[in-house]
Amino acid sequence: MTRDEVLRLLVIESSLEDAEHLMSTLRNAGIAIRPSSAENEDELQGVLERQPLDILLVNTDHDELTLEQIVDAVARSGKDIPVVALLDEYGLDALVDAMRIGATDAISVDNSDQLEHVVRREFSNLSQRRRGRMLETSLRETEKRCHALLDSSRDAIAYVHEGMHVYANPAYLTMFDYDDFEDLEGLPILDMVASGDAGRLKGILREISKGDESPDDIEIDLSLPDGRSKAAMMEFSPASIDGEPCTQIVLRDKSVDPELAQELRDLKTQDLVTGLANRQFMLEDIGSAIARTLQDGANNALILVEIDNFRSILDLVGLAGVDLVLTDVAKAIGAPAEESDTVGRLGDNSFCILCHDQNLDYAKELAEKVRVSVEECISEVDGQSVTLTASLGVTRITEAVSNAQDLLSLASSAALNAAQEGGNRVQAHDPTKRTGQEDDDSLVWVDRVRDAIENDRFALVFQPVVSLHGTEEQNYEVLLRLQGEGDEMIPAGQFIPHVVGHEIMLKVDQWVIQKAVQVLKETREQEGKANTTFFVKLATQTFSRPEILPWLAKVLRKHRISGDAIVFEAPESKLMTNIKPARQFLKGLKQLHCRFAIEQFGSGLNSFQILKHVPADFLKIDRSFMQNLPSNSESQEKIKDITEQAHAMGKTTIAEFVEDAASMSILWQCGVNYVQGNFLQEPEKILAYDFG
Repeated sequence: MTRDEVLRLLVIESSLEDAEHLMSTLRNAGIAIRPSSAENEDELQGVLERQPLDILLVNTDHDELTLEQIVDAVARSGKDIPVVALLDEYGLDALVDAMRIGATDAISVDNSDQLEHVVRREFSNLSQRRRGRMLETSLRETEKRCHALLDSSRDAIAYVHEGMHVYANPAYLTMFDYDDFEDLEGLPILDMVASGDAGRLKGILREISKGDESPDDIEIDLSLPDGRSKAAMMEFSPASIDGEPCTQIVLRDKSVDPELAQELRDLKTQDLVTGLANRQFMLEDIGSAIARTLQDGANNALILVEIDNFRSILDLVGLAGVDLVLTDVAKAIGAPAEESDTVGRLGDNSFCILCHDQNLDYAKELAEKVRVSVEECISEVDGQSVTLTASLGVTRITEAVSNAQDLLSLASSAALNAAQEGGNRVQAHDPTKRTGQEDDDSLVWVDRVRDAIENDRFALVFQPVVSLHGTEEQNYEVLLRLQGEGDEMIPAGQFIPHVVGHEIMLKVDQWVIQKAVQVLKETREQEGKANTTFFVKLATQTFSRPEILPWLAKVLRKHRISGDAIVFEAPESKLMTNIKPARQFLKGLKQLHCRFAIEQFGSGLNSFQILKHVPADFLKIDRSFMQNLPSNSESQEKIKDITEQAHAMGKTTIAEFVEDAASMSILWQCGVNYVQGNFLQEPEKILAYDFG
């Protein structure tokens, strides 16, 4: 168990004093618990129905409930909850009897060490089972998407098992003039090639079946149904279909210029501006590295490079010049890397280095070399000398990381910490050494946030989002505050960066949503406020949690709030590194009729590109454009351009951090739909803004 995990514990014990002793024992062992209890069968049924639980601790001498009743109730609930029996008289016979009834384990009520050990073990096993089920679901969805991609591919692709066709896509069927896969199913692949090449292909397939490495590709003559032959390139790669191992075969017409084909393949994997590996290639390579770590424990590490103060560089050299700067930066980043390292570009000002078969120490040393290389880089653009620095986040790939997005989130969190400390530095995040290895301030904030959730020390404040064109909507941004000493209210910006990489962040988001929906219900019941809408921030790591959407649906149903009364929002930069989970999340939001906003919009080189993947309803223009807006004609033009493009796409624009009346006038002239900022009203605990 990690510091961020909270054990949801149901204790069934006749003595309140004994129950408190059990909970005290676990807390003293460093286990954070959220306990509940049940005294009879009705209460037990209610707790099982209403509350998520991780472990049941059951005293077998309970006055009202027997172990058999409890085990049966858990079975009827359909939930996977370990039941641990507490025995007053511990012995082998009593242990066997308890497990025969259905208990996962049985321990002595007087053995504190045994209690801690069993609870930690069962919670760990439960977490692994839950994660396994999630991965199975994810795998099924991935396989569905893969099938769709294969079916739509222009390449002729077939899967072969023991020499027989088990799948062929439409392009493959067309190549051999088949109308349906049923006509091809079960036919040997050897029948599809000329007789002179059959022996060679048979030998290759035999070697692949033994686990030997397959050739990259071979030139082969295909035998077409009309008796003609066609020269083709045949590529091999290991694959699986419906859980069965097989070989994927890709056929490409030999009449196509091989150099041109290679150039096209390079274009698919290279970033056009810098020549480095592009985002798609890097995500696939990171995914492969994670798979190798999970399979054989290989050492791999990732370095994320974020250019400091990128907006100021863009303002200095403009859109045309920034590509020249990025090209020079890419060379500086790649120069210290070894041949085995993969260097790529992830976003506008984000790069990464995947260190294959290297440990964390190697990655940290390389990151420091990259930092120096970037700092020493001087880029000449139209007679201007541009120097810059970078913040780097380093993380090791471990078995605890299941996908590329999670790994990038860890590295991004480390890079963010480096940037907040002044930039031009390296910050390492080692997932295997969280306890005692992280920044002390972060650990303090994690504990404070956990305490705030458990003891209701969070509060919400609200800032109006006002229409510039006279609509009757009453919109508010929901902002989180932590109650400090006395009347002190600590802004989210002081503590959220320290907890964003921790599991506790999901609990924070859930607390905010639940409280916001409750306030929204109470507000909408007031006269004249039935059209109130809340904008609620979400951490991007929440998107990848499959339980968040069903949970959100339950919260909305409970309070009888329509989904269109809530707009969720996340920053553009974070969405760019979490596109797939964001897309899935937005599909669920659409079903709930909730809307979505992209914050910090316009901070990238081609911000509208993200709308192809994340179809947001609102675009919240980046705050950097608000600085000295009345005297900055370039920012005015940029805001106008964003607004015009957004309106053409049916999107609504919002300008945040508005601080003066002159800016309000300019934003109105630019066509911006809504404004928000302290000039209108600072965030307050009550919703009292006069929208009239």
